[in-house]
Amino acid sequence: MAWANVSNITVGPADTHNAPKYIDSVSFERLQTLKERYADIHGYVSTTVCVVGVLLNIANIVVLNKKHMRTSTNIILMWLAVADLCTMVEYVPFALKFYVFKDEGLPSLWHVRSYSWMCYLLFHANFSTTMHAVSIWLTIMLATFRFIYIFFLDKASKYCSIHHAKMVILVVYMSAVVVCIPNYISNYWELTNQTANNETVHTFSQRRNGNYIYIFDMNYWVQSILIKLFPCVLLTLLTIMLITALHRAHRNHVHLKSQGMRRDDMEKHNEHFRTTAMLLAVVILFLVTELPQGIMTLLMIFMEELHNELYSPLGDILDIAALLNNAINFVLYCTMSQQFRDTFIQTFCSRCCVDEGQNIRKYPNNSIIRANNRKQSKMGDMV
Repeated sequence: MAWANVSNITVGPADTHNAPKYIDSVSFERLQTLKERYADIHGYVSTTVCVVGVLLNIANIVVLNKKHMRTSTNIILMWLAVADLCTMVEYVPFALKFYVFKDEGLPSLWHVRSYSWMCYLLFHANFSTTMHAVSIWLTIMLATFRFIYIFFLDKASKYCSIHHAKMVILVVYMSAVVVCIPNYISNYWELTNQTANNETVHTFSQRRNGNYIYIFDMNYWVQSILIKLFPCVLLTLLTIMLITALHRAHRNHVHLKSQGMRRDDMEKHNEHFRTTAMLLAVVILFLVTELPQGIMTLLMIFMEELHNELYSPLGDILDIAALLNNAINFVLYCTMSQQFRDTFIQTFCSRCCVDEGQNIRKYPNNSIIRANNRKQSKMGDMV
């Protein structure tokens, strides 16, 4: 369990000895069985997803960093891909060590015999939390930029410029580190006897004694509000507004088409519609993986035992859902963006492509490579 359990405040193996308080015993036993069975394959599944995701995110970064692709929206998408790439690269050794080649005779992944691997587990807990915070807030900024483009078009060029996008990205990365400082302080390890042979092992733990209890409580509320609840509420509201805007744009398109819309205007409207639809898909997929955790986090504020009864058994499943979300953006870009597809093909499959002049003639209205860069900058979109 990575950020679904390690990075969250209540950390540690679930207590399966006490009777569940908020769910019935049969459901609790089924969840425990599901957890144990899926844990046997989670290491292999997550490693495969991460390896594929690393390659796809590298492709995202290369394509979005091309000179003709540099718009405010694409820059945010590129640094979102960087955060996803870092998450997946770091997850691979975690999955291999603690799932595929795990130490035998230990009660859970929170206990390791090697001091070096305990240091890595601490790093993993902190790093995954930080990158997760970066990803969710960059997604919010992406939706916010699109919201401004749609509802405040006259101010979009001022507030959604490339310079402002870079500033937002820098603030998000730095703020994520600052917000996670209580988490860095709370996480630590201790020597315990956890094996049948009374062997001393390194155990992942959190500081709650003395004045550390205040940092622990601060960490809980910061993580719950700023990384779980508030982002989920914002994403939900932005998603609703973008869906409304998309529906309104579709109705306008149908109305203008019935009145004999010019070809250039039709193409411009279609580009606007496709861009909004693509970014909306990115936001919705992120929300689908985050909303269940946000709801459970809200419930755990009032029902603490729910962590061991529901959240912990589903930790690995929540992890693989988040990893799949990190890897799938490439598919969305290729499916919904003609310019991304063409740039990807010309970058990685140049030998299979026709020459650039033929490409430009083939897509005269899409401004694929060189033409109309100034217009792209003003629109701030991935065409």
